[in-house]
Amino acid sequence: MQESSEAKDAAESGFPTAEPNPAAASDSTVLNEDLALAQLEKRDLTPEAIQQISDDSAVMKSRKVRVAVASHPRAPRRIAMRLIRELYTFELMQFSLTPAAPADLRRMADELLVSRLASITLGERIALARRSSELVAGALLVDKQARVWQTALENPRLTEVSVVKALQRTTATPAFVEAVCHHAKWSVRGEIRIALLRSAHTPLARALEFARRLPPAQLRDILHASRLPEKIKGCLRKECEGSGKRG
Repeated sequence: MQESSEAKDAAESGFPTAEPNPAAASDSTVLNEDLALAQLEKRDLTPEAIQQISDDSAVMKSRKVRVAVASHPRAPRRIAMRLIRELYTFELMQFSLTPAAPADLRRMADELLVSRLASITLGERIALARRSSELVAGALLVDKQARVWQTALENPRLTEVSVVKALQRTTATPAFVEAVCHHAKWSVRGEIRIALLRSAHTPLARALEFARRLPPAQLRDILHASRLPEKIKGCLRKECEGSGKRG
């Protein structure tokens, strides 16, 4: 009866009964990285079973296990949050891109990454710019190194909203603004063209091209809050007046 009870307890905990020695299943020393990872692949693993894994100091030395525990949708929140704060840079990126992980915890991972950007190497920032989430890629658009923001502009997760936000920042460099002006994907987006017409660094030729595609009334509203040099705004207003007369 005792052996049967122990087997039942092991099954309810979410761990398989060890063979050929079932009594060893309740002993945390039988847990290893492979077994823990196999268990954590189960989406219906109980919070109690995840707690048991996290309590095993030996198996938790594995970085893979730590990421898997934090990413599990049924992981106790206090455990997941503690582990997220301890993740390395690219582990945070991996976590933030894990669809099964809770959305608010993925956001937390992204925000931790953004807070670390100033302290990580150029190579790491370039790698993040290429592969990270929209939030991190957007933050890297204002990086001082051109190689970083050039890579971020090609990130497939980057959105028009993030590019507009970067253009609106006073820290946006002339080189970045000009690159967006000529970018095959971003320069044709309507909201980005409006943001470029409000930027202090948009070249006259591109500003004229964008302005000609807008109704005169909308252009006047944009120029009212634009940081473009007065000389360029004057040229655009003349273009606007000429367009109105032609209309």
